[in-house]
Amino acid sequence: MESIISEILDRLRAGEELDAKALLRILNDHNKCLGANVPHYSKKKLLPFYLRTKERDPQRWQSWNITPDLEQRLVRLLQVKPRRSASGVATITVITKPWKCGGACIYCPNDLRMPKSYLSDEPACQRAERNYFDPYLQVTSRLRALNQMGHVTDKIELIVLGGTWSDYPRAYQIWFITELFRALNDADDKLPEGDKLPGRSSSFEAANARERRQFYRDCGLSYERDDLVAFTQAQQCLVDEGKLTYNEAMVDLYETGEPWKTIAQHQHATLDELEREHVRNEQAAHRVVGLVVETRPSLITPENLTFLRTLGATKVQMGIQSLDQHIHGINRRPVSIAQIQRALDLTRLFGFKTHTHFMVNLLGQTPESDRADFRRFVTETPYQPDEIKLYPCALVHGTELCECYERGEWQPYDEEALVDVLVADVLATPPFTRISRMIRDFSAHDIEAGNKKVNLRQLVEARAKGNKLPGRSSSLPAIQEIRYREISTQDVELSELTLEVVSYETTSTHERFLQWVTPENKIAGFLRLSLPKPEAFETYADALPVSPEEAMIREVHVYGRASGLHKSGTSAQHRGLGKTLIERASELAREAGYTKLNVISAIGTRPYYRNLGFIDNGLYQQKPL
Repeated sequence: MESIISEILDRLRAGEELDAKALLRILNDHNKCLGANVPHYSKKKLLPFYLRTKERDPQRWQSWNITPDLEQRLVRLLQVKPRRSASGVATITVITKPWKCGGACIYCPNDLRMPKSYLSDEPACQRAERNYFDPYLQVTSRLRALNQMGHVTDKIELIVLGGTWSDYPRAYQIWFITELFRALNDADDKLPEGDKLPGRSSSFEAANARERRQFYRDCGLSYERDDLVAFTQAQQCLVDEGKLTYNEAMVDLYETGEPWKTIAQHQHATLDELEREHVRNEQAAHRVVGLVVETRPSLITPENLTFLRTLGATKVQMGIQSLDQHIHGINRRPVSIAQIQRALDLTRLFGFKTHTHFMVNLLGQTPESDRADFRRFVTETPYQPDEIKLYPCALVHGTELCECYERGEWQPYDEEALVDVLVADVLATPPFTRISRMIRDFSAHDIEAGNKKVNLRQLVEARAKGNKLPGRSSSLPAIQEIRYREISTQDVELSELTLEVVSYETTSTHERFLQWVTPENKIAGFLRLSLPKPEAFETYADALPVSPEEAMIREVHVYGRASGLHKSGTSAQHRGLGKTLIERASELAREAGYTKLNVISAIGTRPYYRNLGFIDNGLYQQKPL
């Protein structure tokens, strides 16, 4: 392994521009010398070897004579899946424990090992099971993996998935979020010398993790696959046969049954404990710059949103799926269009980013109705979400949709029809909306009918790129949604960036989307500014935590390779783009007659906004205009 690192370093010192293909050739040359039964070298092993050597064998590492610039080039080359932090932030997804669900959608999986709608073979779900669904263990294991892949992890977005967040007991919610923050805060703390164990990591986090794992084992919980299958097998058969509901099985297994009943007695925390971890995180090495939870539109209330802000949440995911009430009815979705509109209004007025789920090919839909439905969603004033997960419906074993399929009432679109629908949806998406995903992480063997191609997005974008927008230069793509336009890992030339303001109206706010764009219409950073309408305060009376004269910054994001806090580089990060966005947003709000500016800051970004003149003010940070 050292010989490969040495060769790479020599070639970098010689001025060679090595890329992924060149690295593969180096690995292949070294593997040719190995026997058939000898493990071969791979890219994913190189960076962990380098980082381990630097930490545990400093003399050996020093002999390599690596300068900071050389190390930066080396790590960039060896980094696994560089797009994971290309947005400037490393994301960590965690899954809550299996629990009851207030819905019974006919397409939703009923895997009793998982929260509703999730399957045990999904990567994040596998990680959750291996870590007993413990938030602390999930974060620490994922943090370690990201570091080993070469990603900068000082800025973390926490994404909490698992059915409906608001269905869980309040005490569990507080405990879960507290432990997420505690894990990040503990990550770099070291044990006292006398507490170190021979051959074990000296970090406090590692010792805490070992203690937690032992607790779950002592309670009788296993993470072995065969044991996990056996734990739910009897109830799973009854659910699949329609003799037991999903919720009844959940109560039997996780609410009243052992070992989870005993474990639940330890899954609680106070708001004071949470606040202490919040304060720690403001100065931690791994700061939370975003916290996402998912819930249903029907559970979006002022009380619940206030509680989410108390937890530190900045973004809310919610399943919309369709704007057709008839479609909701035949798919057994317990939601009304009025609830969807109210949910989007309230989340915006509270300052949250809105991350919605939308599905095509639901029971009762056609390609034509799907296209019209989505266009309404991204253009009409009651909706216009900030971010969308756009999924095709897929047939999963054990769902009620299987019966519809067998009766011929539902059929998946063929690939041609599906791609055509998604191309139309992508082209209809405005420049202030991001389509974050286009497939679920379901494995192919879990899908009985429907799309199984993991490169669906690439197929859609390849076809859509042939379309040009009227009135735009032919050199600019027709696709305007944010994810397609992100600069990703590209370097940016500040002098070439233009600050544009895209204005649009919702039923409750005047929205201003500020974006830094390149001449090629790539996006280097953006800010979402909401100017609440006076009539919104009449509609929602005393339910809002803000006043009519207060504008709201709902999101600030600068793209580029994730660089460390307070560090500069050639990416767009830490080069003043965010500060300029905020200054321009302040001007726009002041010109519109607002006297104060709020920002829905994440816990780890509070110091940043204080440096810009914002003061802590309840659920938000605020400055006068």
